[in-house]
Amino acid sequence: MTAKLDRRKKYTRMVLKDSLINLLQHKPISAITVKEICVKADINRSTFYTHYQDQTDLLMQIEEELVEDLHRYLDAFSVESEDDALKTLEKLLEYIKERKNMCQTLLNKHSDTKFENRIIIIARQFVMDHKINMRSEEAAYLSSFLISGAMQVIKDWLANNTKQTPKQIAEMIDMFVHKGVNAYLH
Repeated sequence: MTAKLDRRKKYTRMVLKDSLINLLQHKPISAITVKEICVKADINRSTFYTHYQDQTDLLMQIEEELVEDLHRYLDAFSVESEDDALKTLEKLLEYIKERKNMCQTLLNKHSDTKFENRIIIIARQFVMDHKINMRSEEAAYLSSFLISGAMQVIKDWLANNTKQTPKQIAEMIDMFVHKGVNAYLH
């Protein structure tokens, strides 16, 4: 009986999340109501409120799950060489491509920039810990510059229906990163 309830609970949350993501493709969270989410999910409002406080709470839960998943994903890789860094970036892009609809929606013009900023902070820390072996104010600015550029490349890649493979985009970003770091060092 408990397993059946757990499956039902998981299903309900999945349908609510999918419904919100679908609605976010067309309008900002501030214009989406709980009623719209429930109609799209074919779930009654009392069921919605059993799981979430409001539409913003649902969005925050989606974002939090993605951020935690991203942390776990990045922690699983050790980056000791340039080749490791490129493979990690490629795996990260594969992760993004597998969750293309969700990532594209959370990074689009209708979305709150807090999610994108959280992703940038995670990536910046990862770069500072594994890619740039210097601790200086310039290095911090350089990592911000590189991450912001990489984020825009990823957003463009998603907007272009991920035509290139994750490996191609990883190599492109890696080439841009090396040009930026080499220009700074020389």
